[in-house]
Amino acid sequence: MHALDRALDLTIVPGYTRLGYSLRSRWWHELPRMDGRVVLVSGATSGIGLAAVTAFAELGARVQVLARNRERGERARLHSGAERVWDCDVSSLRSVREFARRFREEQPELHVLVNNAGLLAAERSLSVDGHELALATNVLGPFLLTGLLVPALEAAAPSAVVNVSSGGMYTARLSVGDLQSERHDYDGATVYGRHKRAQVVLSEMWAERLRGTGVAVHSMHPGWVDTPGLERSLPRFHRLMKPALRRPEEGADTIVWLAASEHPSGRFWHDREERPTHILPRTRESEDERRRLWTECVRLTGLEAPE
Repeated sequence: MHALDRALDLTIVPGYTRLGYSLRSRWWHELPRMDGRVVLVSGATSGIGLAAVTAFAELGARVQVLARNRERGERARLHSGAERVWDCDVSSLRSVREFARRFREEQPELHVLVNNAGLLAAERSLSVDGHELALATNVLGPFLLTGLLVPALEAAAPSAVVNVSSGGMYTARLSVGDLQSERHDYDGATVYGRHKRAQVVLSEMWAERLRGTGVAVHSMHPGWVDTPGLERSLPRFHRLMKPALRRPEEGADTIVWLAASEHPSGRFWHDREERPTHILPRTRESEDERRRLWTECVRLTGLEAPE
């Protein structure tokens, strides 16, 4: 199995499609029950997020849906069997702070946080806080949300944070000197890849800072999945690859697997296996770039992060 898995990983296209999932999943075991465990999922009203919510609920978890749109959130709750919908716009730092305060007042323990909300924008625009909107959605909001919910995660330990990245990060490197994407012509796919690279680096740094607390931090990529977001953001790619794209349930599988049982913290995963974070030498970041990324995220969000 491991030789086949490595071959699929190196060839990329078969490994990221439904073929890779179909071949790898033959060796997988059923997931353990999660009865009573509190799970919070952002970006949960469609696609991979909704599939993850449904899978968590089927395992007995008390699933909390984080939604910017209340109506869509309620539809997702009814469809999936989730317990509750919480209003929150992840791109708004104020909204994230207000949600985290309300959540911690009512739910002092959180077993799993899934940062799944994401945005691949066609053009540059600004969030309500004046940050580039995709940066706010993909990086700043999840970073602040994670930091504010660390006490609840520690109270429920062993617990986990799962950050949903993308295979597109393999061609991108950190751009700490231009986090707001102001210095070059805006290309949504390129910016998205940089954000997903930043998300993986921040996952590793959170894992370092939370070592010994019982809170594991993972990042993963789901492969190429047929979702409404992909169809909107990359319509040409979606049309070309549609026959080979994974179902949302297949893309969500590793999210649920990471959350349902304990795994080493600070790693990058795909299809229930640890994967390298770099393939191309040019994408490697320095320690200074990593520190600058963390410092900028703390500054831009106002988070007093644990050391």
